[in-house]
Amino acid sequence: MDWVLSMTYLWLKAGHIIFVIFWMAGLFMLPRYFVYHQESEPGSAEEARWIDREAKLRKIILTPALIVVWVLGLLLAHTIGAFSQGWFHLKLAAVLGLTAYHMWLVGYSKALARGQRRLTGKRLRLLNEVPGLAAAVIVVMVVLKPF
Repeated sequence: MDWVLSMTYLWLKAGHIIFVIFWMAGLFMLPRYFVYHQESEPGSAEEARWIDREAKLRKIILTPALIVVWVLGLLLAHTIGAFSQGWFHLKLAAVLGLTAYHMWLVGYSKALARGQRRLTGKRLRLLNEVPGLAAAVIVVMVVLKPF
């Protein structure tokens, strides 16, 4: 198996990067959708459209991308022996944090669909910065491998 992984390493890496881009796009889009959703009139046709858009984003882009990112990422980590490298531990922690953020977004989306508007638009806009900060840490760890 290791031979097959090393022969396909660049394809795994390309796929991983492609699906990270999809996942990150969804992580940036969903909180923005929440802002617009919360600005719509409760019970309106516009609110129904936002509920539908959020569900489609989750089911078509976010969750499938998350799964592919994890599968390919773990295969890549195994291939290069990253589990014993310090930089990888911080990268993995950041990805775990993004995964938790993803799960929270899914939960909040479902709460919004039930009519529970717990956060302000300002807070949702601030939350939209989370994936960018995590991405910065991840890219620095992967490219520089500082420890």
